[in-house]
Amino acid sequence: MAPYDIDDKLVIAVASSALFDLSESDRVYQEEGTDAYRQYQREQEDKRLDRGTAFPLVKRLLSLNRSVPEGNLVEVILLSQNDPDTGLRVLNSIRQWGLDITRAAFLSGGDPFEYLNAFNACLFLSADAGNVRNAVENGEPAGRVFHTDIADDNADLELRIAFDFDGVIADDSAETVNQTEGLERFQESEMDKASDPLPVGPLHRFLIEIAKLQRRVRDESRDNPGYKARIRVAIVTARNAPADKRVVTSLREWGIEVDATFFLGGIAKERILEVFKPHIFFDDQFSQAQGASQFVPSAHVPFGVANMGASAARGSSP
Repeated sequence: MAPYDIDDKLVIAVASSALFDLSESDRVYQEEGTDAYRQYQREQEDKRLDRGTAFPLVKRLLSLNRSVPEGNLVEVILLSQNDPDTGLRVLNSIRQWGLDITRAAFLSGGDPFEYLNAFNACLFLSADAGNVRNAVENGEPAGRVFHTDIADDNADLELRIAFDFDGVIADDSAETVNQTEGLERFQESEMDKASDPLPVGPLHRFLIEIAKLQRRVRDESRDNPGYKARIRVAIVTARNAPADKRVVTSLREWGIEVDATFFLGGIAKERILEVFKPHIFFDDQFSQAQGASQFVPSAHVPFGVANMGASAARGSSP
């Protein structure tokens, strides 16, 4: 049998804590210890876990494999710190929910970031702040999801993803000026560099891969009038004029077209997110990501200057 080619897929890796609601399992582990946790998982292994924050994203990404003739555009890898014994309930839940996830790694406490490149993953999602921070600090694309009570019961195949800009798909060099020299100097600097694309950020490759998938879906929609799947991408940023042009310059340089860009200039991002209703929103500001999680599934990307100092340290604790 020829080796399975993972390199031509859009691959995301998800921890069980992102895919499912493990709050009760985690409570047993924290309060009663490893042995009680193992026993609990065995006793509950045939009971289906509730959906977690990343579930809507994963469900819609996988559905795209059934919506194009060649299929197999997307691969989702379960990347768990459990061992196979305690992780059996997660595998059972994947099957009970009908998710087409067939590949997994159980690391028995090992650090997931070490295996992201081996799986060609362009994104890792977990509810464990430490694992996500380790991944980002080692140059890997990752986001810490927050618990959300937002149900995703829609039967449509539309996938919506929203990104903050600086510190997420671009690096934090501009934000560093804002943090260290103030807003006025930031705006002056961005006007001076308006024609210079920013260096890429931690989730740049994920956006590139989503853009490729989006083009493939658009081609299928054009050729097949009955085609229903759709991907929409939005940028929701605190930038506004005169710091807006550099966003357009960067996207143009990267060959990326997004469906909507919101330059909010301090307006609460939740006002936009409640309307766009993304299946996940990424932000490098802990408070922004956590606040948005009250309205939409959200993930914190602990990258750059926005995550240095006492407030960031508190925000990144599990």
